[in-house]
Amino acid sequence: MGGTLLALVASAWVAACAAHLRDAAPRRPEAPAKWDEATFESKELVTYALPLDRSGKPADTVIGRPQTYTIRKGDTLLDVARYFDLGYNEIVAANPGVDPWVPKPGTEIVLPTEWVLPCCSYDGIVVNIPEMRLYHYRRPRGSKDSLMVATYPVGLGRDDRRTPRGSFRVASKTVNPTWNIPESIRREHIKERGDHRWSIPGGAPDNPLGKYRLSLANSRYAIHGTNIPWGVGMQVSHGCLRLYPEDIERWFPEVPVGTRVQFVYQPVKAGERDGVTYVEVHEDIYRYERSLPASAKQALAQRKLGGVDKQLVEAAISEPTGIPVPVSRATQQARASGSLDAAE
Repeated sequence: MGGTLLALVASAWVAACAAHLRDAAPRRPEAPAKWDEATFESKELVTYALPLDRSGKPADTVIGRPQTYTIRKGDTLLDVARYFDLGYNEIVAANPGVDPWVPKPGTEIVLPTEWVLPCCSYDGIVVNIPEMRLYHYRRPRGSKDSLMVATYPVGLGRDDRRTPRGSFRVASKTVNPTWNIPESIRREHIKERGDHRWSIPGGAPDNPLGKYRLSLANSRYAIHGTNIPWGVGMQVSHGCLRLYPEDIERWFPEVPVGTRVQFVYQPVKAGERDGVTYVEVHEDIYRYERSLPASAKQALAQRKLGGVDKQLVEAAISEPTGIPVPVSRATQQARASGSLDAAE
């Protein structure tokens, strides 16, 4: 099943790119001179403008553009992911078979810098748990017909300490927070490495909260930085969300106390841009869903999106790459007729 259907996904993706990116082919950005903290601190972070329809919701629900990158000697997928603001999970899923630690120089990889927005709230902070990605929606001052959204990869709770679903508010913000270690975690530290500390002071190099923390009301969980950037895009925490240090440093001032926060669980998302319907599929990391096909059906129904090609939807589900895949029936029909062949 995999080979044939994956070929369909790839060809449809190329066709859709041609259809809605006629003046902007997938970007091939320049690589930085070297990988170091100064490079990561100066990386580009994009905020997207979302025009609103008459109901006050985004007219299009897909943001970003596809990009590619050619591996150089000494690159790792972890460095590339961090520089392009992707999580480890995203870059590995989008490039199956590529060694994340020693990728072959000259290999052209996909940068999955295109996303379907989670359904269906566009207020405050929305975290899609299986995607390991955070979305922050803000109204431009004085604007009634547009919305701004920034998005960041996150690390989250391991399987035995799962990040919860639910609605929260930002209760407080702290710079250089002290970590008062919960007793259950302290027992783990004692057992695993003989560490009997009750707390770790703010600013300490081994403080897992990093430099910034947003505490959530009525919850023991928080959104914070990290002292181990490579954990972004991994299930490594005790339930809290971790951002790259440079991401949370720039984002922290943009989040007022009281901001609404929603943790949702959507391994399959469906959206639309320029009349093309997309499906984006991620691994069901906590195994909450009955099945991914059922999740896809629900996602399309929630968005009221029809006219999709069943085979393309099945192909996207069969290999959860995290890349938005065009599934419109019209796209596949145009592909079959040869009208889009020249785009390749």
